[in-house]
Amino acid sequence: MKSLRNFGKLAAVFFFSAFTVLSTVAQQTAQQPAPQLVPTPGIPSTGFAGLDGYRARRIAVFTDDFGQLARYHDANAALKPPAPAENRVVFFGDSITDIWHLDEYFPGKPYVNRGIGGQTTPQMLVRFRRDVIDLHPKVVVILAGTNDIAGNTGPMRLEDIEADYASLAELARANGIKVIYASVLPVHNYTDKSKDFFAQRSPEKILALNAWLKNYCASGTNCMYLDYFSSMVDDKGLMKKDLADDGLHPNAAGFKLMAPMAEAAIANALK
Repeated sequence: MKSLRNFGKLAAVFFFSAFTVLSTVAQQTAQQPAPQLVPTPGIPSTGFAGLDGYRARRIAVFTDDFGQLARYHDANAALKPPAPAENRVVFFGDSITDIWHLDEYFPGKPYVNRGIGGQTTPQMLVRFRRDVIDLHPKVVVILAGTNDIAGNTGPMRLEDIEADYASLAELARANGIKVIYASVLPVHNYTDKSKDFFAQRSPEKILALNAWLKNYCASGTNCMYLDYFSSMVDDKGLMKKDLADDGLHPNAAGFKLMAPMAEAAIANALK
């Protein structure tokens, strides 16, 4: 009986202690402020579901590596300086450059691809030193602007795009690099998968940017204008259907047309 009474006393002490601890924890928890939730930054709608989705997926890029310097960091580090007689050329731009297999269209040429899909001219300005100047090319071929018109990184006025064009060219000239400015390509809406790309890119704005680029290159800036547009546009003012399956990105036939034009422009720039 005595042992049972001792056991009962021990049990009572245990339960009282446990209740005291739980009560203390509950009081401390109640006194602590609730953790604040950090809202995900909102992305204003562009009016195009596909583009809205693209921009939402790029939040980490826009906030952590706007120019996407990491994309070619290792490739740039591994690239040797050009040989004394090497006519290195950097093709610099967005997805149209990114998907262009230069080794297939310019075999044996010391041409370096530094295109990144989806980029706009503000992003290209951020990475121009790393991906062009530091590679010491003799020529840079710049193809940009279509994603600015679409608003990939937000609304862009024509004068803002033109200012970025001028800044890229001035940086190149200051470092002894000759500039070839390619025209913005036309777009079409002849296929189902081309309709969104076409709706985001005003043909009138493409014409306006190309007119500015052509005048800029002819105004003593020591830049050359590479007119892809005139050879790729149809009688309706749109991209020829057989040159781009999605209305924007050249297919094999499109790049086959562009390659000799680029080669001729490079030859002229190197003279």
